Amino acid sequence: MHAFYWLIAFAVLAVIDIISTSLICIWFGGGCLVAFVAALLGAPVWLQILIGLVVSIILLIFTRPVAVKYFNNSREQTNANSHVGKTAKVIEDIDNIEETGAIKIAGVEWTARSEDGSNIEKGNIVKIIRIEGVKAIVSLDK
Repeated sequence: MHAFYWLIAFAVLAVIDIISTSLICIWFGGGCLVAFVAALLGAPVWLQILIGLVVSIILLIFTRPVAVKYFNNSREQTNANSHVGKTAKVIEDIDNIEETGAIKIAGVEWTARSEDGSNIEKGNIVKIIRIEGVKAIVSLDK
């Protein structure tokens, strides 16, 4: 009967991972499948659980980074990081020492700091290097 529960757990985890596309649950689903085989072979429940957890953790540690690299690389960035690499106009002089500066990205004002610490005057076009919290780190677009 325990084998049946492992199959149910696998199915639930697989459905959750398909819906969320998080690539987390499927590794625990793999552990459930190995625990299912252990149950079929007559292993005690504690051993089934231990085997399932160990296999899940091993799969998560060793195969998830590879899967994420190949399966999530085509996702369109939809958050602030989607601005990285784009250009923006400086709307307030950027001075890292005085902690002033702003740019306009897609109609939205962002606090900005220069990557190399240099001052950048209003009106210049800059390239967004990275986003750190609510600040855009920029350099002069050359």
